[in-house]
Amino acid sequence: MYTNLDTHGIQGVMNVPPQAFNGQTKAVETAIFSQHLNSPVYEHREFELDFGRSVAKNGYLWWYIDAISDDGQNALTLIVFVGSVFSPYYARARRNRLSSPEQHCAFNTILYGPNGQKRWSMTERSSQSLRRSKNHYALGPSELRWNGEALSANVNEWCVPFPRKMIGTIRVKPSAVTSHTILLDELGRHRWNPIAPMARVEVDFPGLNTSWSGDGYVDSNEGNEPLADGFVGWDWTRVRLHDDECAVRYETRPHQSQPKRFALSFDANGGIRETEPTDAKSMRSTNIWRIDRNIPSASGYDDRLERTLEDTPFYARSLISTARHGRHGQGFHESLCMRRFEQSWVQTLLPFRMPRVP
Repeated sequence: MYTNLDTHGIQGVMNVPPQAFNGQTKAVETAIFSQHLNSPVYEHREFELDFGRSVAKNGYLWWYIDAISDDGQNALTLIVFVGSVFSPYYARARRNRLSSPEQHCAFNTILYGPNGQKRWSMTERSSQSLRRSKNHYALGPSELRWNGEALSANVNEWCVPFPRKMIGTIRVKPSAVTSHTILLDELGRHRWNPIAPMARVEVDFPGLNTSWSGDGYVDSNEGNEPLADGFVGWDWTRVRLHDDECAVRYETRPHQSQPKRFALSFDANGGIRETEPTDAKSMRSTNIWRIDRNIPSASGYDDRLERTLEDTPFYARSLISTARHGRHGQGFHESLCMRRFEQSWVQTLLPFRMPRVP
């Protein structure tokens, strides 16, 4: 189905049902930032949902899933990398030469429970453990598979820093799969794909006494160069409003230029519209590592910080609540500081949370 919109520079946005991506290539609207405006401008490109697509040397590609349980007590994130952007091993390999991203892959699964409970796994592996094709990604004993209607993850990892087996399944059923690609920088070296802004997610990890369902979200990012080459940092948030709308807001901070801001809303059919972005709202820094948190804002949004999920030397993840014109919702916020990530003392700490095996 095509939705012909003409709102703040968005034209001819296309949305398709999930099954339309099963082995087929569809036209896609690709957004680029104007030289003078934050508003994205769309042009036609070809796109394929393809776990096997190539990644540039020193580049990256990841798929991201998050979800919050219906009772608000549990949450998860799953990030699958080809070229792990936060890997100290990949950063070291890039310093002196072009490096293959397939030598630095990771399957990062985090389960958040009530009262601050958390189970974290992120093991880096080389291409010897990687198998991927159009609809399938497998790294070591874990895998992610698309069957044309749903994404299914079979997770078989070890938690760190306290070893415990993490075995379970995550099933994601999108309400629609969008075909939008948005360029995050003016040269198009970094791109964001909001694959399924609204989905239902089922989580089952019997050995960890974790089983729940809730609303979720899927996207993907890719780049032709290291993330630190393109950005000083960024803030990102996505919120599921209770009337079947997902609001996504980005503020990227490129080197030597002003921040880029945009705010998009997606409906349950994959339709998209733009909201006028406003200055980011400063929230309190994280308690331990003092990461600045600035929630990208837009007209009419009232955001509140609810819970800190990750407080790391270069990155913060939080749960937030949002109200807009009497509608309420809950979602995720992320703050990334690449200047911190590039520091040698941070690189020294990371292997304790990101072990590497062949």
